[in-house]
Amino acid sequence: MIIDTIDRDSLVDIQSVSIDDTLPKDERIRDYIRQIKNPYLYRHGKYVVKIAFADTDVTLEQRLIDYIRAKCAVA
Repeated sequence: MIIDTIDRDSLVDIQSVSIDDTLPKDERIRDYIRQIKNPYLYRHGKYVVKIAFADTDVTLEQRLIDYIRAKCAVA
């Protein structure tokens, strides 16, 4: 799916989603999904956000550590 072909107006803006933190965890999750409609494709203001996962055993935490190390490396 190419983001440029998406009708931005059909996507929910995550800034409009409101989570009731008094609800139990399972109900908060269901309510979030009900509001956002598609948690893998939504808007944040003027930006379209697409979430995808790579088929790998490397964790997000490890990717972030590697990124920070690369950015902090002395040239």
